[in-house]
Amino acid sequence: MAKHTRPNLLFIMDDQHRHDYLSGAGASFVRTPNLDRLAERGIRFTQCITNAPVCAPARIGLASGYQPARLGCLDNNCYLPRHVTPYYVRLRDAGYRVGCVGKLDLAKPDPYNGRHGDRPRVYGWGFTHPVECEGKMHAGMADEPRGPYGFWLQEQGLFERFRADYKDREAKGWNQGAAHDSVLPTEAFEDAYIGRRAVEWIDTVLDDYPWHLFVSFVGPHNPFDPPEEYAERYRDAAVPPAVRSGHDGKPGWVNARRRNLSDDEVAVTRRQYCAAIDVIDDQVGQIIDAVERRGMSDDTILVFASDHGEMLGDHGLYTKSVPYEAALRVPLVAAGPGIPGGRTSGALVELIDINPTLCALAGLPAQEGIDARDFGALLTGERLTHREDAASALRQFRLIRTAEHKLIAHETGETELYDLEEDPDERKNVAAERPDAVQALRRRLRQRFHFPP
Repeated sequence: MAKHTRPNLLFIMDDQHRHDYLSGAGASFVRTPNLDRLAERGIRFTQCITNAPVCAPARIGLASGYQPARLGCLDNNCYLPRHVTPYYVRLRDAGYRVGCVGKLDLAKPDPYNGRHGDRPRVYGWGFTHPVECEGKMHAGMADEPRGPYGFWLQEQGLFERFRADYKDREAKGWNQGAAHDSVLPTEAFEDAYIGRRAVEWIDTVLDDYPWHLFVSFVGPHNPFDPPEEYAERYRDAAVPPAVRSGHDGKPGWVNARRRNLSDDEVAVTRRQYCAAIDVIDDQVGQIIDAVERRGMSDDTILVFASDHGEMLGDHGLYTKSVPYEAALRVPLVAAGPGIPGGRTSGALVELIDINPTLCALAGLPAQEGIDARDFGALLTGERLTHREDAASALRQFRLIRTAEHKLIAHETGETELYDLEEDPDERKNVAAERPDAVQALRRRLRQRFHFPP
């Protein structure tokens, strides 16, 4: 038995996982039994909105509890500011062991993570037991290892093969042109490595203090390169077609990013994406099993989420950095003591809200001044609603989303308004037809992005 009374906190995140690619959410074409098991034990949220649909701002927002736009973090070229206290520090100072295994992206422009993933700055973020790994492209595009995964590949004699493969993918274009299987054996695939390291951490962590482990997988982020044994499961699988839309009503910079791909080309990427999710789901299962093996299930709260989604051919687009639902909405699941199971919530939640929720579950007082809001009352069932609107921003746009509408204000001056009830696929921009709705939502948008000093 643990000698403490506070819960352990296990937060598992993956990278670029869109909200609708969970079998428990109705996506019968992808296998996610372990994430489904987690949802059955707790609650799955269907309307979790990332505060910035790109890696570093989303993760910096989550760590800090601030809208990333407030911190001036509007693209991947940003750092967690030194004057900001991340929630990892708060947990550490409250007596938690704080571990990480995987990708952090809190200082993305600084490319060297250290041989063991324990570069000095990671301790300043609050981690007591860090294993900060490289992202997939980060690991595969360097001439020499930049972090623990690359060094491990080198020890296994696999780094040069991996690097040559990623050079080839880069030349073909990271998305549909590079959607071939990994050249690595399954056990050497980075998400298998991260899962293994996470299990080792849980197997060996002492129980004299509560712990928070942040496990951050690097898939299903492109390139779509699952190990062959997983890719074979989906080689001829039926996957849903991409959302098709016309250029009218979409801003010029979005239309310029579109690719004219056939249904078959899109299907290949979607199958490979499913296989990459399948890998992660298996690792999640092994991590949950490790918690159960230690007899810690009754003391551990588990949360699963992603940093942003993936367009995956919808509207002719790939990856993220756009304001549409496939990039904006992410999976969010929570389970553990005090969280009744078998529930689905349509409450609007922002990704940053995980920060104060975890802190409150650990018994910490609310942190003043942050933008994030504790949604613990949703977990217990005391409340059914949380936010009236959710906000997200990158350099190209700012948006506000309610349960019914989404307003997108672009840097170019163009405006999009979508009626999400009538048009959930965002095919028809109705901004010109509904000026009153645009005006009302613009007021709310200004309020959300007014950051007093």
